[in-house]
Amino acid sequence: MDSAPRPPQVIEIDDRLTLRRFDGEADLPELHRVIDESLDHLRPWMAWVDDHSPAGTLAFLARRAELWEAGKEFSYAIVLDGTMSGACQLHRREDTPGDAYEIGYWLHPAATGRGVAARAARALAETAFRLPGVEQVLVVHEPGNERSAAVAARLGCTEQGRLRDADGEFRVWRLTRADLARVRG
Repeated sequence: MDSAPRPPQVIEIDDRLTLRRFDGEADLPELHRVIDESLDHLRPWMAWVDDHSPAGTLAFLARRAELWEAGKEFSYAIVLDGTMSGACQLHRREDTPGDAYEIGYWLHPAATGRGVAARAARALAETAFRLPGVEQVLVVHEPGNERSAAVAARLGCTEQGRLRDADGEFRVWRLTRADLARVRG
């Protein structure tokens, strides 16, 4: 196991919202259900939903545990009022100058429009900046995903332009400690 610093396994945001590290196979039934109920909502933005299955969800959970232990990616269940309502992650960007982490998030449709994604993203950004050497946090999303763009803007990110890779084109947003403090203050 890598000895690099890790974020906390549980991030208490408030009395209704918590981010907690996935608990492997124990989370399989609930995560599979949440994804199943969110397919139409996620399909335009996340290609992985086309391969959604119990085996795929189990493989996802196993991979998250491996990546956490390797210190490369930290994935959390978003728990709202005691119910899993989505997922989010923090992962190191190797292709970006300076130490950078990218955050990602998705929600069950019943949890949208309530500031949940913005609060989860803020908690992840604050967590990233507590890790040694982190200079910036990125949000990267499909160009037409205006809800993700709104979360990034609300967080205090500035749009950096577009990124094109083998998976397509994406909007890239950047957040620094100063940006986060300005929005918080």
